[in-house]
Amino acid sequence: MEKHQHFILHKPWGTISQFVNPAKRKKKLLGELHGFPEGTMAIGRLDVASEGLLLLTTDGKVSEEIRSNKFEKEYYVQVDGMITQEAIEKLKKGVKIGFDGKKYQTKPGKSFLIDDPKFPLRSQKIRDDRHGPTSWVAIIIREGKFRQVRKMTAAVGFPTLRLIRVRIGTLRLDALAVGDVKEVSSLL
Repeated sequence: MEKHQHFILHKPWGTISQFVNPAKRKKKLLGELHGFPEGTMAIGRLDVASEGLLLLTTDGKVSEEIRSNKFEKEYYVQVDGMITQEAIEKLKKGVKIGFDGKKYQTKPGKSFLIDDPKFPLRSQKIRDDRHGPTSWVAIIIREGKFRQVRKMTAAVGFPTLRLIRVRIGTLRLDALAVGDVKEVSSLL
């Protein structure tokens, strides 16, 4: 029986969640962060501008299981402006976003205001106080449509400035430094 390997990674801003770069964009690939074994795949993706917890495995069955709606995905999101309780309630209930050229109603989830989580500054500055206030919100969902969290915050009037995935199921980003990789015995 083949022994599979599993990893958790703190994906930095500006890195592509892939091992190959078909578009030949001048961005870092996952393989440049660590010497992963052949056949390693990212479980789901974080877009280039997103950061945080990314799971990797050599086991396609585990990948399929985790990408299902069985596992919560938690994000800390810095938004433009001071988010209102009304907007947070809308995020909890689900909002209409554009997906595949159609309107899509997101499934209900969890959302609440949080203090600035004090993550290290990213390599590209977001903006400064001259552009107005920002606030942080936690969003917990079980689905993962293309750019869903960004579209959700925009739909309630508070565009995303910074997005960091901090948890998938019971696996947490915790003290993993930006760019660090940790091998784990299991992802489930």
